[in-house]
Amino acid sequence: MAIQLSVRWLAGNAELDGRLLPLLRAVAKTGSLNQAVSSLRLSYRHAWGMLGKTEGSLGQPLVIFQRGRGAHLSPLGEKLLAAEDAATDVLSRGMEAALLGLNHEAAKPASSRDRPVVIHASHDLALAELRDMLSTSKSTAVDLHFRGSIECLASLAHGDCDIAGFHLPDSGADSAAFAPYRPWLKARTLRLIRFVRRRQGLMVARGNPKRLLSLADLAAKSARFVNRQPDSGTRLCFDRLLAAAGLRPAQINGYQVEEFTHAAVAATVASGMADAGFGIEAAARVQRLDFVPLATERYFLAARAGTLTRPAPQALLQALDGSAFRKWVDAHPGYEAAGMGEIIAARDALRAG
Repeated sequence: MAIQLSVRWLAGNAELDGRLLPLLRAVAKTGSLNQAVSSLRLSYRHAWGMLGKTEGSLGQPLVIFQRGRGAHLSPLGEKLLAAEDAATDVLSRGMEAALLGLNHEAAKPASSRDRPVVIHASHDLALAELRDMLSTSKSTAVDLHFRGSIECLASLAHGDCDIAGFHLPDSGADSAAFAPYRPWLKARTLRLIRFVRRRQGLMVARGNPKRLLSLADLAAKSARFVNRQPDSGTRLCFDRLLAAAGLRPAQINGYQVEEFTHAAVAATVASGMADAGFGIEAAARVQRLDFVPLATERYFLAARAGTLTRPAPQALLQALDGSAFRKWVDAHPGYEAAGMGEIIAARDALRAG
């Protein structure tokens, strides 16, 4: 079982009930307080009392009930969830080294044959879901750490991970778009596993109140923007689109404001701290944001050929072919599973571009 950080919230001097945030998430997911309490195995009376007490302290509702239409979160409830996502992401990044040491000590595999597969990967919701599925089934242990795409490929080259997750522009992109990746994909023993195809674009508030339909709109309307970190594949993609639109970074209000995951970008927009961010559609939909598609890309898992013969990577490949994971991918907007699990040479991916 992995050791993780959690966030505590205080209203004044009183700590919020630890079951409040899971309850709000369940309401957001199900649209019903009845279904939410059932999924969490809480009593309806306790959940109602907890909501009432907290809302009384805050002076605002967290959940809005409508006759015949179930329940949904109030703006404060949505922002509380978004703030927790952002806070958890920041804490996890800051404590990653300590947590890594704790989890390595806690795991202590019985033998090298049973040791977990270490993945350094560009942030992706589908890959996190695959990790969770493998952990739940106990078929293999996955030690997953999110980095920028280029940093992940460098980690693989230096032997710091078994598998590197990164994304490339879709077929038809200018050959210059592949230049940052070529130095890391030259090894003849390197193999790429096709993972998912993803849509990238602008994450905006529901209803797109500022009518942001292009990067030109970001600049013209001086919209508050939240970016990804340098050397992330998403930042490289955004910069290419910016150049293609004839725009300079200085024209984007917030170009230097950075987050390290798609989830954190989406949470920043959902909290109202930014008008728009750039990232994958799946992360936008989790936060119930609107999405303006601007690019399609291919996500790959890179590994040395010898690594793929080990039991843990073999279990990962089997999961990619399994119906459960494909069903999850198909159910989430912005993802496509065509070709998933196919193994190709690195040069073939670059040639396809």
